[in-house]
Amino acid sequence: MNDAPHVPVMLDEVLGYLAPAASRPGAVYVDATLGAGGHAEAMLTAHPGLTVIGVDRDPNALDLASKRLAGFGDRFVPARAVYDAIPDVLRDNGFKALDAVLFDLGVSSMQLDQRDRGFAYSQDAPLDMRMNPDDELTAEIVVNTYEPGELVRILRTYGEEKFATRVVSAIVKARDRARITSSSALAELVKDAIPQAGKRTGGNPAKRTFQALRIEVNGELDTWERALPAALDVMSPGGRIVVLSYHSLEDRITKQELAKRARSNSPAGLPVDLPGTEPTFRLLTKKAQQPTQTELDRNPRSAPARLRAAERIVPSTGAGGAT
Repeated sequence: MNDAPHVPVMLDEVLGYLAPAASRPGAVYVDATLGAGGHAEAMLTAHPGLTVIGVDRDPNALDLASKRLAGFGDRFVPARAVYDAIPDVLRDNGFKALDAVLFDLGVSSMQLDQRDRGFAYSQDAPLDMRMNPDDELTAEIVVNTYEPGELVRILRTYGEEKFATRVVSAIVKARDRARITSSSALAELVKDAIPQAGKRTGGNPAKRTFQALRIEVNGELDTWERALPAALDVMSPGGRIVVLSYHSLEDRITKQELAKRARSNSPAGLPVDLPGTEPTFRLLTKKAQQPTQTELDRNPRSAPARLRAAERIVPSTGAGGAT
């Protein structure tokens, strides 16, 4: 799938949903998963008064995106952090709240295309998969040291792999002979472990296993459960959020958190909401929006994307506008 690298996913939809908030005077937009900087560049171009804070845990991504966005001067502010630290990033840069935020979850096209990162099952590389190269846990450690039962759980939960038991059995037999250290060796093991009928649909049979390992190595779901509420709590009134997720569990967390904030907490039957129980967000997407066929033709990697968007309708305690 290297024929469409670094193409921002669902760019038109992202720009459309965020525009009313990003076009406000002095607006602050947080690109919580900066990657190659494609969405950030489009936002900076579309809104000349916008300040963009680009957050990424990957120093290589930050460096490349900063070079790409250097022409925007101090309107672009890079920040090396995991996206659950957005309140800290805002404070460290002198802002109290954000007006617009995008989370484009999962692995970036740039990371997939960097062979030595070990994210891609189609290339031979060390079994790494760390988004932050300073982290200790790698896919090699997971594959070679986790108990079989824990590996099965990870593959079933994070990869939705129906043949998790068979795949893990093959991994354990192989690692008993010699440590599994390369992505190609693991991909071949997975391919051989899955029955022929299971290989007829769904693309490369190693895809689900590699996804599961990447989520485990980077703690993506646990981080997302912290990050989304943290970002919503520091949004200014009228602020907007867009989330692009690529996994059913990510999308479920997003759906539930946004729905919770979009409904009243008053006891049923009251004619009006009690103070402090009113909805604090308005859903802009009733259900997850999927890529159009035009988008899929332009960027095949967008196929699993699911977009949800919401708008803050009342201020949170202590949160004013961006300063």
